[in-house]
Amino acid sequence: MRKGFTMIELIFVIVILGILAAVAIPRLTATRDDANIAKASTEIATLVNDIGAYYTSQGKFDTLDKMSNVKLSSTNNKFTNFGVTALTTKGYYTDLTDTTAAVGCIGFQVSATDGNLTISSESNTSATCKGINAAVANLVKVHQFGGSSVKY
Repeated sequence: MRKGFTMIELIFVIVILGILAAVAIPRLTATRDDANIAKASTEIATLVNDIGAYYTSQGKFDTLDKMSNVKLSSTNNKFTNFGVTALTTKGYYTDLTDTTAAVGCIGFQVSATDGNLTISSESNTSATCKGINAAVANLVKVHQFGGSSVKY
């Protein structure tokens, strides 16, 4: 009498492992997307707080690397979050996981004359960017840190 597994038993085990893998892989991908969305919303909120605190303490805007450690892209078609130092031109928070779309998720623009920070949603339709836009919907507006509209 031989000891071992029959071919049918091995096939059943392989089929069960395949079914488990088919169920687990999409769930792991969704978890990664959720983590990227949480990271992005935290970084965007940190950027707004850092810029506001800097403007409040200094009375002016400076280069981004002096105001915050959050990195932005200098153009709307790069997949890297670096390159912008002065926010007088528009800066973009991009979805680094999406290599198919060439559009940033969130746009940032400061106005040195009136102390406003304008945050806008961009036209990227990736799942992660949609999640980022939903997570930071309350931050997508004009933030007034200075000028005649701020009352002390």
